[in-house]
Amino acid sequence: MTRLSIVLLAAVLATALYLVRVQYESRRLVTELDRAAALARVLETEKAELEVEKQAQSTAPRVEQMARQRLGMRLPTPAITEYVAAQEAAARGQGAVR
Repeated sequence: MTRLSIVLLAAVLATALYLVRVQYESRRLVTELDRAAALARVLETEKAELEVEKQAQSTAPRVEQMARQRLGMRLPTPAITEYVAAQEAAARGQGAVR
């Protein structure tokens, strides 16, 4: 009877220690999950802010202003426009194929 009691006591202690370990691990994982969810919310907010900034930066007047300032582009005028006839373009294209 004493052996059986010792074995059962050891089993109860092992089970209790295992239960404490599992509860600790569960709490740790829940805390980690909460941190990940908070980080996801922060990243979603940042993404939304970046989307708004992207839309503001890509408006037509802004793109035109940047093209003029940074790239030195300008609107085409008849003075700088070169017109090419369709026959000349076809002849140039055939010469390049050879």
